[in-house]
Amino acid sequence: MQKEANNWFASWFDTPYYHILYKERNYREAQVFMDNLTHYLNLPEKAKVLDLACGKGRHAIYLSQLGFDVTGADLSENNIREAQKNTNQYLHFCVHDMREPFDEKFDAIFNLFTSFGYFENDDDNLKTLIAIKESLSEYGFAAIDFMNVNHVIANLVPEETKHVDGIDFHIKRYYIDDHIYKEIDFEDKGQQFHFTEKVKALTLQCFQELMNEAGIYLLDTFGDYKLKKFHKTESERLIMIFK
Repeated sequence: MQKEANNWFASWFDTPYYHILYKERNYREAQVFMDNLTHYLNLPEKAKVLDLACGKGRHAIYLSQLGFDVTGADLSENNIREAQKNTNQYLHFCVHDMREPFDEKFDAIFNLFTSFGYFENDDDNLKTLIAIKESLSEYGFAAIDFMNVNHVIANLVPEETKHVDGIDFHIKRYYIDDHIYKEIDFEDKGQQFHFTEKVKALTLQCFQELMNEAGIYLLDTFGDYKLKKFHKTESERLIMIFK
């Protein structure tokens, strides 16, 4: 039985199974979101954009196609190795811990698809926000695309099985101690695997408190990838623009 390491995200995101399970993610929706977000921020051509926790780089690649100078950063070496196959003059990837600021400054920093709130220590969430703030240029903006935890908890599917590429992923979800958990069990090539995703259930109010502490200005909130206004119970996403 393979168990996750201390930092579950460091091991789970580094396995090929993570990408198998989530392969059906909607690329078109992601592109519409990037179109809307960059248009809303009115980013100039060749603006320096950081995709923080970029995974295999699908958002970063598309952002570079839109004409921006993009850096994708992720903790997973396997993800970055895969993403680096797409490197060009205006698209770069690096292994980076989001709790640490960058030496260079960016015009926009995007943290997308609920890539926040994974840390065991809550102080690391504040540390990450401060690192984002310190990596922004004077006129730069940042965006965090998080789940709307009120909506997620109210609509939690306790158990389901997803069949992908010949593998049955048995998934359990529950909410306990201010965290949303997803237990994933499956078998492949005669070996049993178990991983747990654990994300802090951060509400808009939680983020506002963290941002106040970090000296960050929350400018706007949206509830979906078309940038409709955020609604506390009905919106699926919590998208925050700040500087």
